Amino acid sequence: MNAIQLYKDRFDYHDGMIVEVVVWQVPQPVLDSQHPYKYRLFYGNAEHQRVVGYDNERPKGDHRHYGEYEEAYTFSTVEQLIADFLADIQRIRRQA
Repeated sequence: MNAIQLYKDRFDYHDGMIVEVVVWQVPQPVLDSQHPYKYRLFYGNAEHQRVVGYDNERPKGDHRHYGEYEEAYTFSTVEQLIADFLADIQRIRRQA
């Protein structure tokens, strides 16, 4: 089986912030992940300065970036991953 791209989407806010979501189903889990998905979710400005990000870059496994802070993320489903990411964005945009 080859990698299959499940999601690739981008949304540009009028204030210059962007959201990018890329999710792949891969033949084998990424190092230190227990599921068959490779993903990168980004919220930040057009110069790619990240405010919130979720990814499973090896060898870190599933984790979330929140500004300069990084923490482990417990992956359950792709749908929950995207919902958690969008909830973080909504929370940040309400605070701005």
